[in-house]
Amino acid sequence: MIQIIFELPDIDNIKEKRRVVKSVIEKMRRRYHLSAAEVDLQDSLSFAQIGGALVSNSKTFGETVLRKAFNMIEKETPVRIQDMKIHSEDFG
Repeated sequence: MIQIIFELPDIDNIKEKRRVVKSVIEKMRRRYHLSAAEVDLQDSLSFAQIGGALVSNSKTFGETVLRKAFNMIEKETPVRIQDMKIHSEDFG
C-alpha cells in the first residue's frame, strides 16, 4: 500500500484540483494496475492525499511497483510531494 500527500501549487479552484488528482489516480491505475483513490484532504484546495494498493505474491515485486508509481508522480505531474509511505504485509 502507498499513501502520498502532495501540494498542488497554482491551483485556483476545486475543479482544477479534481482534474489533477483524477489524472494522477488514472495514471496509477492504467500504468501500474493499482487500486487508487483520493483518501483524505478532499476539502483542501492546496493539498491532496491519495492511496494505492496492489496484491502480489512477492513483497519485493509489490514494493517495486509502488516505487515506480511514486517516481512517475514525482516526474510527470505538477505536484510537490509532502509525504510518502509504503507499507507491505507478508501473509506467509
